[in-house]
Amino acid sequence: MKPLHEIFDQPACEHNRAKGKRRNAGCPKPEPGSAMGGCAFDGAQITLLPIADVLHLVHGPSACLSNSWEARGSLSSGPEMTWRGFMTDLSEQEIIFGGEKKLEAAIHEAVRKFAPPAVFVYSTCVTALIGEDLEAVCAKASRELDLPVVPVNSPGFIGSKNLGNRMAGEALLEYVIGTREPEVSTPYDVNLVGEYNIAGELWQMKPLFEEAGIRILASITGDGRFGDIRTAHRAKATMVVCGRALINLAQGLLDRYGIPYFEGSFYGIRETGEALRNFGRILGGEVPERVEGLIKREEARLDHDLRPYREILKGKKALLYTGGVKSWAFISALQDLGMEVVATSSRKSTMDDVAKMKSLLGESGVIMEEGGPKVILKTMRELGAHILLAGGRNQYTAVKGRVPFIDVNQERHRPYAGYEGMRRLAQDLALELTHPVYRQIAEGDGRFRKGGVEAESAAEEWAICKV
Repeated sequence: MKPLHEIFDQPACEHNRAKGKRRNAGCPKPEPGSAMGGCAFDGAQITLLPIADVLHLVHGPSACLSNSWEARGSLSSGPEMTWRGFMTDLSEQEIIFGGEKKLEAAIHEAVRKFAPPAVFVYSTCVTALIGEDLEAVCAKASRELDLPVVPVNSPGFIGSKNLGNRMAGEALLEYVIGTREPEVSTPYDVNLVGEYNIAGELWQMKPLFEEAGIRILASITGDGRFGDIRTAHRAKATMVVCGRALINLAQGLLDRYGIPYFEGSFYGIRETGEALRNFGRILGGEVPERVEGLIKREEARLDHDLRPYREILKGKKALLYTGGVKSWAFISALQDLGMEVVATSSRKSTMDDVAKMKSLLGESGVIMEEGGPKVILKTMRELGAHILLAGGRNQYTAVKGRVPFIDVNQERHRPYAGYEGMRRLAQDLALELTHPVYRQIAEGDGRFRKGGVEAESAAEEWAICKV
């Protein structure tokens, strides 16, 4: 696998692009405390667990199994291996004298009982600190079992969750992609990178791709299959759905196999159409014409279906507090519904993401660099926001602040991608904003005005809420 210091020298990352005659030294290096909110080990799991038929084995003490299993909304259309948690559960004695023998035995036992197509073995802080040779054990087991056994060297202490995402991408490039040829290859094969099939969103996009004549060769990694990902090197184009997480994988596919890539989103009418058009531009042939026909039909249907919801949502103000690509992608989606996004968050967002936010929000839009219940509720009050869109943990902030709330993070159970996702998002927003409980709050408590947002007289009381 690529050495850690080379991960930070990423030419596709905006931190490392040329600026005039000077070039940055690379992406930001880990700092003390950077693993708070998700370590590198957690990031690697988040990236690879959606490969549903692989056996994922954690090498470390039992506490390292963490709650990544079943914590996200990534769904599978078949295999359920990803829902099983496997680990070596090292004891104090094994930590002192070494746990490589136990790891080797665990790999053999797991393969014998479950017969997976491959095994991914994850290092942890403990096994990295005591010097376990993960690559050697995995290579030996792979030879003995005649089965791919992939080491994922991303112990938590090396950095943040984002770094773990990239380390997982490097593991796929080094040990998986390019190790098998597809049974059938077409000029219209594509990869989706950073798409995790949250709440089944990939399944909403597949029919559109099929109608346009585009075949998804490998989904990396939502509802993924190990065999398909091995053939990803034969794709003709790659779309990066979450650039901050796996831009290095897309760049690796370009450098090694010449596969062009672009960054895009499936949230919102404009963004979905642009993503499909980008595939058409790269693939050529009949695809551009098919894409245009598909977009014209779907947008006409959607315009008709959204009319009653747009009447409710028109002019409503939203505060968006999420991370990464969603921080700007959902702005576009909400604006497509006639809403105004008054503020969004720059958490986990790249410089390119922030630039997109600014262009979408305009001069009056606020980009929040800090969060927490106090800041979120204070910002909603000051900007007159009617609804909060954020991750599941912030639903308690919304409850305490008595404001309408929609979950848009990876734990959600409602898919919002593509044209069908826009229908669902509009419906959910309208239902939440017209729920009678907020009218009752406004009528029954003089401290609140319509929409549930705090009035000035109650600002301090609700601003100090703690989750």
